Amino acid sequence: MEQETQFEEIRPFEDSEVSKAVTQLCNEPYFLRMLPALYPDRNVDEIVDRLSKVESVDQFQQVFILPFLSTLIENTSKGCTASGIEKLDKNKSYLFITNHRDIVLDSAFLNVMLREHNFETTEIGVGDNLLIYDWITDVVKLNKSFIVKRGLPVRQMMEASETLSAFIRTSVANGKNIWLAQREGRSKDGTDQTQSSVLKMLNLSGKGTPVENLKELHLVPVSISYEYDPCDALKAYQISEKKHNPDYKKSPEEDLIHMNTGFMGQKGRIHFSFGTPIDDELDTITESNKNLQFNAIAEIIDHHIHTNYKVFPTGYMSYDILENSDKYASEYSKEDVVKFEAYIAKKIEKLGEVEHKDFIRQQMLRMYANPIYNILNNK
Repeated sequence: MEQETQFEEIRPFEDSEVSKAVTQLCNEPYFLRMLPALYPDRNVDEIVDRLSKVESVDQFQQVFILPFLSTLIENTSKGCTASGIEKLDKNKSYLFITNHRDIVLDSAFLNVMLREHNFETTEIGVGDNLLIYDWITDVVKLNKSFIVKRGLPVRQMMEASETLSAFIRTSVANGKNIWLAQREGRSKDGTDQTQSSVLKMLNLSGKGTPVENLKELHLVPVSISYEYDPCDALKAYQISEKKHNPDYKKSPEEDLIHMNTGFMGQKGRIHFSFGTPIDDELDTITESNKNLQFNAIAEIIDHHIHTNYKVFPTGYMSYDILENSDKYASEYSKEDVVKFEAYIAKKIEKLGEVEHKDFIRQQMLRMYANPIYNILNNK
């Protein structure tokens, strides 16, 4: 009952609300038009019929979400794998905090990996800037998503942050797994740094020190690696525009373009490296100043994410190209370099008539190479 009142505006749907929400979806023209793109090999009437029988959130994921994601992995990647998950306890709840590369798929593929290893899927934090239609809100709330409010005035933002923090703490205490990105928005340059503002939000609902409060959430850092980022050129273009055009502002349409590109673009290999819960490491923090505690917690999370990151040849090649070195030459062939250079050139060409193409190329290389710089800096 508490989640139906205090968290009414942000919580996922509960099982008792699923049937009504699914009925609304199945009568939504835009949702129905989307189905052939999501399931090209299935009849729309068949999908609607199966959905109409769904009565729980778990059933919705099993019938609608996970089959689509499995097909997406098969069609747009060379496979999705996981390591380290065997160190976790299926009977415990965790807050999985990850680096953030794709608007939707980071958390979606994480849930696929959890399900494949017989873990409960996570409740997912979704920014309200992405919920441009009511039916999209229904879909994400059916998929265990909770709403992260953004762009509010200062006082309202503080209230929203307190509610969000309390929701996450309550969910973990009630045995739910949570997914949260280490930063607001994706890391467009591949640096993967935890924002202290995320940790401060999590701390708001606790009654002790930052260390004590975050220990209660059982944080597990997870490194997400994509061999190819379908949005690499788009991200590099945004970085270029922000640097060279002071009037540049990202439009809502850009988010939709990035979402579609992330979904349908080729990703190569995908890997999730699960770290261990950092509870014991938090006990080693001795700073009394709260800000220093947050900084120390962020450093622990970053260390896990950086050192567990699985580097693919695209990263090794980018590093050596940027450094004009052969430090990692054993990780790829000359033919690989030729293909990768052609790949980058083609992605930039698809941007059309844009300025600063050399800068964009450098940024693309940098986003693939930065995880290696992170690893080297942690040695």
